[in-house]
Amino acid sequence: MTFKEGSPESEKYLQCKSVNEIYFLVNRKFEWKSSGFYDRSNLNIRFVRRKSFVLVTKKKDQKKRKTLSKDLLIQTAIQYANRNGIDALSMRNLANSLGVEAMSLYNHIQNKEELLDGMVEDCVKHFYKPKQEKDWKKEFKKRANSVREVLLNFPWLTVLLVARVNIGEHMLKYFDQSLACLVGVGFTYKQADHIINAVDSHIYGFTLQELNFPFSPDEYASKAKEYLPMINAEHLPYFFHLSMEVANGKYDGIHHFEFGLDLILNGLNPNPKKRN
Repeated sequence: MTFKEGSPESEKYLQCKSVNEIYFLVNRKFEWKSSGFYDRSNLNIRFVRRKSFVLVTKKKDQKKRKTLSKDLLIQTAIQYANRNGIDALSMRNLANSLGVEAMSLYNHIQNKEELLDGMVEDCVKHFYKPKQEKDWKKEFKKRANSVREVLLNFPWLTVLLVARVNIGEHMLKYFDQSLACLVGVGFTYKQADHIINAVDSHIYGFTLQELNFPFSPDEYASKAKEYLPMINAEHLPYFFHLSMEVANGKYDGIHHFEFGLDLILNGLNPNPKKRN
């Protein structure tokens, strides 16, 4: 709808001396914006030329904002960290990913620490929880391989596990059942705690190297040949011969996760008399 120049409607507006008078004139229906007036009831008023106004309907196909929730924030944060790394994650960047203002996130989550807690918990729930069975080594191997698989799927997770105190429900249950598996076959609580620490150190260390090593396995031979001339065979004879074996294809240079895991587990024997 257009108010034409000279019409009673346009003259009525032009007689107003301030924005407040116009606001009042239209029964508090319109508000002032830098581009003109906009109607709260899904209509726009804007200036077309001097002494002329036009009424324009808003587009009906405007995208609806996502309904925010704590779970949506956590899932979006996980996806963001997978793409960009955990260091790039911030409340502002998360809000931008969701197409909302950063302050709106705090209606669902207190701070970034709570967000990180939720991200860890959402991943830890996929860890295999060992059962109380006689074959505790088999159970702990399942546990170790399960954790490693999750860590490889979420490359940022290892750092959060080793650098923060994580006391979520899934994490505590995971640790409790790991203790139960070991104490149940005869290890003391102290021994069980040390075993879990040794196994987890192997998992985290191996996975971090696997994720961050600068060469892929199919490059080992070519890189060994490339660096071989830089190794002094007289001063570093064993390192030189190892590199020679990789360069010549005699040894593929690939490390196996199970090798270290077996070294740890096979060196442990519970006391059946102390079974709980």
